[in-house]
Amino acid sequence: MEQGLRSVPAWKLDKFIEDYLLPDTTFGADVKSAVNVVCDFLKERCFQGAAHPVRVCKVVKSGSFDSDTDIKDTTEVNITVFLKGLNCYKAVYKCQGEFLKEIKKQLCKLPGEKKFQLHYEVQNPEEPSPLFLSFKLSSPELQQEVECRAWLVRKVLGQVHTCSKPDPIIYAILIWECTSLGKDGEFSTCFTELQRNFLKQRPAKLKSLIRLVKHWYQLCKEKLGKPLPPQYALELLTVFAWEQGNGCHEFNTAQGFRTVLELVTKYQHLRIYWTKYYDFEHKEVSKYLHRQLRKARPVILDPADPTGNVAGGNPEGWRRLAEEADVWLWYPCFMKIDGSRVSSWDVPTVVPVPFEQVEENWTCILL
Repeated sequence: MEQGLRSVPAWKLDKFIEDYLLPDTTFGADVKSAVNVVCDFLKERCFQGAAHPVRVCKVVKSGSFDSDTDIKDTTEVNITVFLKGLNCYKAVYKCQGEFLKEIKKQLCKLPGEKKFQLHYEVQNPEEPSPLFLSFKLSSPELQQEVECRAWLVRKVLGQVHTCSKPDPIIYAILIWECTSLGKDGEFSTCFTELQRNFLKQRPAKLKSLIRLVKHWYQLCKEKLGKPLPPQYALELLTVFAWEQGNGCHEFNTAQGFRTVLELVTKYQHLRIYWTKYYDFEHKEVSKYLHRQLRKARPVILDPADPTGNVAGGNPEGWRRLAEEADVWLWYPCFMKIDGSRVSSWDVPTVVPVPFEQVEENWTCILL
């Protein structure tokens, strides 16, 4: 597939996406139906009659499948189980073994009532958080097995609306707990609905560009191995490139692709954030944001969680990915019919930061 993409001329990239990357709509509908059954099943069954006060208040689909950025034949579904009755973020850790055991117990009952087959996997020990259960889902209706992860998270948001911001107090509490525990970004899954909405509301062609970038990233991962930056960082970088460089529903795919790869090569200068769900209005949140944005670059803050710098902590991975991106910029997929290279969008590497007020202590000295 690497040879296929890099040899595709710029004017045929849209056709490449259509032929090789767009998921099958019938299969997608079958997966959605099956996952909905699993979500409903977990919500109805988990912790019913348990002695502890923790209950399931909501179960939602998340990840690339539900944000419409999944790639053909690589469907991965995240199922987020929101728990109520927990008084802090770290409370999930205290009972994680018991909670995961309950989730698995209920899922094991599913094949007896529905036409599903479940195959469990051992959790990856390299994952930063153990609060999920991995399994593969299959049924007579599905064309292939679907990889799933069921995540356990604390319910912290109220009713999630597409256009409204959460109460900044929610973020102030998140920041306080993450700072005191030294676990920045550890609880991002609690805001998975906001992460999903951030991508899902985008134009169809931008989602196709995200698919192309994700496909390129997977090719790099196969070639370079670990460590590489997280794929989510590349997805956000693609959104940023489009917002800053074009912002239209229709655009030249090769230009967008080139812009993203050029931004990857400039990773040491990146400082990117959004104010869709949090901003500088709340004093404590503002202070924290200024600290985050002064950290060593690259900085790409999760638009739903200010404690999550999805680009941080892996300079070696960025260096290797940037070297590969620099090589790709000379491939035929960026060549026009006349042999010239497509231009990139004019996109900054830095988002301006509002002026930070510094409190000064004045001393009056009489002479």
